[in-house]
Amino acid sequence: MSITVQLDSPEEVAKKARAKGLLDPARLTRLIERELAEDEDSRDFFQMARDLRSLPGGPMTVDEIQKIVDEVRAERATREAGR
Repeated sequence: MSITVQLDSPEEVAKKARAKGLLDPARLTRLIERELAEDEDSRDFFQMARDLRSLPGGPMTVDEIQKIVDEVRAERATREAGR
């Protein structure tokens, strides 16, 4: 698909953008694709946060998290000692 885009910007901005290749159609397409992907990522993040909040039970305490971290580290140390 082909679209024509007209930009109204100060001459100095246009010169710098052209010099950096930002006005190249392929580059503009990549910039737009990246921006759209970032929007998707942020939506995914917020959906994940909503999903997490909908799980039963309350949030873990710092002590509960630390206990799990300590267990994982102990398991790793045991595994590495056995090598």
